[in-house]
Amino acid sequence: MLIEPLESRKFARFSLQYTEVEDKTEGEEQWEPRFAGHQSLEERENSFMARDQNIKCGFVKAPQGSPSTGFDLAEDDTNYISRCHIAVSSCIFGNSDRLRTPYDKMVSRLSRKNVCFVMFIDEVTLQTLTAEGRTPDRMGFIGLWKIVVVKNLPYTDMRRVGKIPKLLPHRLFPSARYSIWLDSKLRLQLDPLVILEYFLWRKGHEYAISNHYDRHCVWEEVAQNKRLNKYNHTVIDQQFTFYQADGLTRFNASDPNRLLSSNVPEGSFIIRAHTPMSNLFSCLWFNEVERFTPRDQLSFAYTYQKLTRMNPGKPFHLNMFKDCERRAIAKLFRHRSEEKRSIRKKATE
Repeated sequence: MLIEPLESRKFARFSLQYTEVEDKTEGEEQWEPRFAGHQSLEERENSFMARDQNIKCGFVKAPQGSPSTGFDLAEDDTNYISRCHIAVSSCIFGNSDRLRTPYDKMVSRLSRKNVCFVMFIDEVTLQTLTAEGRTPDRMGFIGLWKIVVVKNLPYTDMRRVGKIPKLLPHRLFPSARYSIWLDSKLRLQLDPLVILEYFLWRKGHEYAISNHYDRHCVWEEVAQNKRLNKYNHTVIDQQFTFYQADGLTRFNASDPNRLLSSNVPEGSFIIRAHTPMSNLFSCLWFNEVERFTPRDQLSFAYTYQKLTRMNPGKPFHLNMFKDCERRAIAKLFRHRSEEKRSIRKKATE
């Protein structure tokens, strides 16, 4: 009974093109090709305009004769994901999690026919899965998941590598109209088409993400990241100072004109329509993560506020839903490292 709605006229319409190759800058002997390219501050500022433009949005190839900038896929895998029209995706890099197969009984025949389930992994994770007896079949599947092995990772930080499939699904799935992202610590408990209908189609949204279960102000998120040593404190301070100078303000739940229900997302579960505004926001958010820290919760509200501030006539229809709704449809598990700590703790008790 679920019917995909016709393309909404209320969504902003413009054309986004992406920088495919970046030539070496003359006069810079230390220049090295980068997966995200080299974005100047002027280019960054202009990229926030929702208009026909060509922007850097990952997957920037090096000039001819230079080494690959990374995130290399086999040709068969590239062909497979390029044909997906609705994608459910996740990733495991650095053997950080176990493979969680979506709850089969809740996935309808319609979704099995029309939805691609793609798990991006690296070679280290593939070795562990194989050692555990979970080898992809001859078509490259483990259960519902199509296993796509990524070679030549662009970053040494696995958290930063994971932001590529998380924040840039419209680049990885160029034919997709919709995508659902879930972190590898989650297992999908509901049919993907039901999720799209509930979070996007029902009220005409083009992007959906849950708020954080505890923190709602970026000031609190910054303090928590530093308290737990999640990233270099100096870099966090530089990012936060930059954002404040460019208009980021404290979250005020009683402000009737606040743009979001929370300035801190939970971030592990994202539902998107691949509209121009949604794709632009994804590119902008990724570029902030690439420029500063991989802690994406620090840059979400700033990116959203700046995008809406610079495009008053082009609304971005974002659905920030309650985190309890996320927990109802995606079961949370521990990371492998947390499992080991729990086992060691029990052994010493």
